[in-house]
Amino acid sequence: MAWVLLVLAGLLEVLWSVGMKHTDGFTRLWPSLATGAGIVASMLLLSRAARTLPIGTAYGVWVGIGAAGAAIAGMLLLGEPATAARIFFVALLIVAVVGLKATSGH
Repeated sequence: MAWVLLVLAGLLEVLWSVGMKHTDGFTRLWPSLATGAGIVASMLLLSRAARTLPIGTAYGVWVGIGAAGAAIAGMLLLGEPATAARIFFVALLIVAVVGLKATSGH
């Protein structure tokens, strides 16, 4: 169950990081509230998962999902460049997340 919570926390991190783009520096009320709620929910799920999983693994996976997901969302939804180098490094992030999971012992 901890892994499910951790993946959900990582996906929420992607959503709130993309949501920040729509807050205009936290000057727009509803996008700011939604982004803030996403941040809190993501952190709560991460802390819940870290009760069982090693913190280094949990945090690394959470950050990796968030970073890779935000980069992918930026390329697909926000018109950010999708160069071969960016795609390669996002793939490395995904490999690192899978590697942390595979070697966690849980």
